[in-house]
Amino acid sequence: MSALNSVVIVGGGQAGFQTAASLRQGGFAGRIIIVGDEPGVPYQRPPLSKAYLLGKIGAHAIRFRQPEYFEEHRIERLHDSVTRIDRAARHVELASGTVIPYDHLVLATGARNRVPELPGIELDGVIGLRTLADADTLSPRISSIRSAVVIGAGFIGLEFAAVAAAKGVAVHVIELGERPMARAISKPMSDLFTAGHASWGVQIDFRQKLRRILGIEGKVSGVELEDGRVIAAGLVVYGIGVLPNAELAAAAGLTVNNGICVDELLLTSDPDISAIGDAANFTSCYADKPVRLESVQNAVDQGKAVAARLMGKPSPYTALPWFWTDQGALRLQIAGLADGHDETVQVGAADGHQLAVLCFRQGRLIAVETANRTADHMAARKLLARNTPLTPAQAREPGFELKAYEAATKDNT
Repeated sequence: MSALNSVVIVGGGQAGFQTAASLRQGGFAGRIIIVGDEPGVPYQRPPLSKAYLLGKIGAHAIRFRQPEYFEEHRIERLHDSVTRIDRAARHVELASGTVIPYDHLVLATGARNRVPELPGIELDGVIGLRTLADADTLSPRISSIRSAVVIGAGFIGLEFAAVAAAKGVAVHVIELGERPMARAISKPMSDLFTAGHASWGVQIDFRQKLRRILGIEGKVSGVELEDGRVIAAGLVVYGIGVLPNAELAAAAGLTVNNGICVDELLLTSDPDISAIGDAANFTSCYADKPVRLESVQNAVDQGKAVAARLMGKPSPYTALPWFWTDQGALRLQIAGLADGHDETVQVGAADGHQLAVLCFRQGRLIAVETANRTADHMAARKLLARNTPLTPAQAREPGFELKAYEAATKDNT
């Protein structure tokens, strides 16, 4: 690889920031430019739907670094949007008209909320939670309403539901599927979270479809279900998944399929362009098909991997995926990818809000979900990273403990 003098990073989220920080930490002396369409310094998104929305922390606390850091480390930040990639000339064109050349381009463009196609979606008080601006819009409204409807029982929707319920709001969740977080977790863990939300006063309607969002004088007043029921609401929050921001890559002729396709080194079909984070579709040794992961872990590890490669230390991306969500009194932590599992083994008592679910596919451990069992989660990450051959029969043995099993096998794999 020829010497690099400039790296342009499109996207100022977790993945983009991590790439820049790791480059400087690794000794890269060239120009680093982060182009992002949000004002201010890069910030953490996970607290937005939890501690930030609860008012436990402020905007200052969720910044990755304060402004001085970027000045001291010569990381340029541009509040602008990239409108075009000229691969032949190796430069990007911005909405402001600025043209920035690059030696290497990193697409950390992230994802955006999928917006429900419903009449009334444009009403004041209908909000998707993803950005700091979204959270700042939601926060004061929570204190002024009596009831809220959440569209979608995924991570973000349920995190908001738990926060709103804690603030005394009557929350009604509408979910098209049969259980919460169904795309990410097993049925036993879904059942635990369903019971948890019910105990906090959150009502969840499964297998329900919305007909329209209702409003009065331009402001949301409720929703109408397909069965004709009307649910009053002073606020409607939707969380029905996200769409990868891959249009810029597609327009530049890069390979796109449910995100920007990359190889094991996180390179796109152009060797001068990498793609990472929520927008990247990559091959994982922990999945049986290419995946696109929306997680802090993935964004951080991919940012580090790309920075290492640009510094002359390339290696295939093989990081173990892991995730978490805090909802009320429950902390869910997931190690591995449970998609396609055909057998589960439960460890712990769900009635005590502590549970571990081991997910197997064809007898091989592929993921571990834990609720309020952090030690088991950490043990699971080690087991999965080592590909320890735990079987369902072993996990079902009386007195089996995940942490003890990990400790006993760590020197045998």
